[in-house]
Amino acid sequence: MDAIAFISDLLKYVLAGLMVIFSAWYVIKSYLDKAHDFKLLELQKSTQSHTLPLRLQAYERIILFLERINPANMLVRLHVSGMTAREMHNIILSDIRNEYQHNISQQLYVSNASWGVVKKMKEDTITLINSAVHSLPENASAVELSKAILNHLAGLEEENPYDTALTYIKRDVQQLF
Repeated sequence: MDAIAFISDLLKYVLAGLMVIFSAWYVIKSYLDKAHDFKLLELQKSTQSHTLPLRLQAYERIILFLERINPANMLVRLHVSGMTAREMHNIILSDIRNEYQHNISQQLYVSNASWGVVKKMKEDTITLINSAVHSLPENASAVELSKAILNHLAGLEEENPYDTALTYIKRDVQQLF
C-alpha cells in the first residue's frame, strides 16, 4: 500500500507541476505575443512614415506624366513651325517613350491598378498618334496632325480619357490617408 500511496502522491505533484508549467507558459506566451505585435506595429509605422513621402512623390510624377502625354498639352509643348506630320509624329513618340522610361520606377510605389492606368494611357496615346498620322497624306504638316489628333479626342463619346485617368489616380492617392 505504501507503493500505491507513493505513486498516487507522485502523480498529484506531477499533475500540479504540469498545470503550473502550462499556466505559466500560457501567460508568458500571451505576453510575448503582445510584445511582438507591438514591435511589429511600431515597425510598420516607422516604415510607413518613410515610404509615404516616396509614394506621394511617385503619384505626383505619374500625374505629371499623364498631363505631359495628354495631346492637348503635348502638342503645344512639342510643336515647331514648319515641321511635317511625320517629323512631329517621331518627336511625339520619342517624347512619350522617354517620359515613360523616366517614370518607370514609380510603379514600385503606386498600386498595380494605378500603374495599369498609366500603361494603358501611354499605349492608347501612341495608338491615337499612330492612327492620326496614318490618316493623313504623306506631305501633311504638323499642324494638320495636331488637328487630326485633337479632332479625334473631341469626337470621343465618353469623358476625356486623360481626365478619367487623373481622377482614378487621385482617388488612389486619397486611399493612402
